[in-house]
Amino acid sequence: MRRERATGLLQEMLDRLDAQERPLDLVDEVYVFGSYARGALEPGDVDVAVAHRTDAAFTEELVGALMSGRDPMATMKRALKGTKRGLQFQFNQNGSLPDGVELVLLWKRGDTPAAARARLEAITADPDAARAPRDEMIEQFEGLDRWIPLPVRAQVVTMLNAGAIGIQRIELPDTHPERPEAAVMLARRWKPDSPLRRAASAALRHAEILPTTSPVWVQGQPLQAGQSFELPGTMWINLGWYDFDQLPFRLRQGAQTLEVIRPTRTQPLHALHITVRDVAALPPL
Repeated sequence: MRRERATGLLQEMLDRLDAQERPLDLVDEVYVFGSYARGALEPGDVDVAVAHRTDAAFTEELVGALMSGRDPMATMKRALKGTKRGLQFQFNQNGSLPDGVELVLLWKRGDTPAAARARLEAITADPDAARAPRDEMIEQFEGLDRWIPLPVRAQVVTMLNAGAIGIQRIELPDTHPERPEAAVMLARRWKPDSPLRRAASAALRHAEILPTTSPVWVQGQPLQAGQSFELPGTMWINLGWYDFDQLPFRLRQGAQTLEVIRPTRTQPLHALHITVRDVAALPPL
């Protein structure tokens, strides 16, 4: 994407922020970072970091989206960018971005349109600033990084480079588990057309065909009632990075995780199977 188009997308976003329509009334600050902030003439997607508050209505919407398999931040993303592509968002994750990522303030609550426009104009082009490779990338993320938040990529890459974990990338076939309790869980938790149900079904079947039989938890709940999550080898199936902040704790207990990157109704289901290799090399809790 050329810089001129990227600037136009950011200006349109500023106009929407100025209008303060729901849920943009919850936004406190917006930053840009990455290639565009450095001045690249062809930055690719523009990295945008958003700091926002929540209220009861927004929290209810988030929970409803998660339960139905929708992107919980879809409403906020549409309000910020409309239907156009080219902006990549991180929400309330400024403190988790990798070291060296420089955030450039673009908009803050109370800004006049002129003040925000002046900040955008101050982010000038630099012909010597080439488009950088995606930050925190490994082979297993190729083609999937737009659905893996940068803080998640950073933590996984750090653990992998330290020798703490192993990662296997898997494309899950569209199939169904054979264990009766798995079928009961799927029917109880999700509607037949839910992308979460499709992803969980494929992941549960994959767990069944692994050479070892271990307790299984799906999206924070045990497959069998009363099942302990402290048993070594426990398989955590997570959909769309659900509860990712618990990964180091679980790995320290000898657990493994199957992270389905992007639950979807029709597209291929990609997953990362993460296992512990060296507990001592895991980050401190």
